[in-house]
Amino acid sequence: MPHSFLKNGLVMLYTLAKSLMFSMDAERSHEIALNAMNVSAALGLPALMGAEKLEVPTEVMGIRFPNPVGLAAGLDKNGSAIDGLAAMGFGFIEVGTVTPRPQLGNPKPRLFRIPEHNAIINRMGFNNLGVDALLANVDRARYKGVLGINIGKNKDTTNEHANDDYLYCLRKVYSRASYVAINISSPNTPGLRTLQFGDSLNTLLESLKNEQAKQANLHDRYVPIAVKIAPDMTDEEIEMVAESLKTYEMDGVIATNTTLSREGVEDSVLQREAGGLSGAPVRNKSTKVIRSLSKALDGALPIIGVGGITEGFDAAEKIEAGASLVQVYSGFIYKGPGLISDSVRAIQALPAQ
Repeated sequence: MPHSFLKNGLVMLYTLAKSLMFSMDAERSHEIALNAMNVSAALGLPALMGAEKLEVPTEVMGIRFPNPVGLAAGLDKNGSAIDGLAAMGFGFIEVGTVTPRPQLGNPKPRLFRIPEHNAIINRMGFNNLGVDALLANVDRARYKGVLGINIGKNKDTTNEHANDDYLYCLRKVYSRASYVAINISSPNTPGLRTLQFGDSLNTLLESLKNEQAKQANLHDRYVPIAVKIAPDMTDEEIEMVAESLKTYEMDGVIATNTTLSREGVEDSVLQREAGGLSGAPVRNKSTKVIRSLSKALDGALPIIGVGGITEGFDAAEKIEAGASLVQVYSGFIYKGPGLISDSVRAIQALPAQ
């Protein structure tokens, strides 16, 4: 059977499944999909929808990634569908954001699809069951691949005490994570983004590096730390953040989180909804940050590029801009597992650096 015919059939199958899920409330369908992930993997359904396990080994942060395309944090906040997601062909999976204590997040509705633009607006607000529940799910999972755990602070923890929440989570997740991601860039926790700058950032990074050294001694294992930043920064702000990341010898940076901009969805009735915008409209903004960040870092630490990847070309573009790895989320929801293999192949086809 010709590859193109088979691929079209698999895309059609995913499109039918997506149509069913998109007929429901966005958050409800998300919950159903997560609950079904592990079952579908056991039944071999991801392969029927185009999932492929492509091996394009990539070493970043001292970790060997089977391929350079991962799942971004936010889709599986509690680590409940790790095995199901692993069957989709990702080179790595990032779960969270998780906080020290469980929290409900913001009032519903808080998740909005904009399918005509392959976009999503969310104001979830770090809704999760807490770090202990996530770790219990990690321990139950059979997955032995690269696992990032994304950590944040509770909403009712003041910024003055934010370091305590990040250090608490770092200690908790250290032994289970391949790397730890520090989320200081979500627009849905009031005041969180101020931690990206100045003394707040420097104090946090210094505390994290000190704790990382203690945990490395305790567990006889070095776990890298990557910091996730926002796309809504000026070039000057990017340079300031880059200097801090270099000064405190962070292991990686994830660029970027969702944006507060509504550029690209101005014609949508949902564009007035509060929250972070992700998906195709964020692509250029994210890639621009990656390019500026790469220049400012000058190879001091690797970049994981995320934001607006809806086809293989977008993933390759992020690599060309200076990223070493990429992550997908909204594009995966709209395009299915075929996006992962398309992205891996597009990156593989790039000329050697």
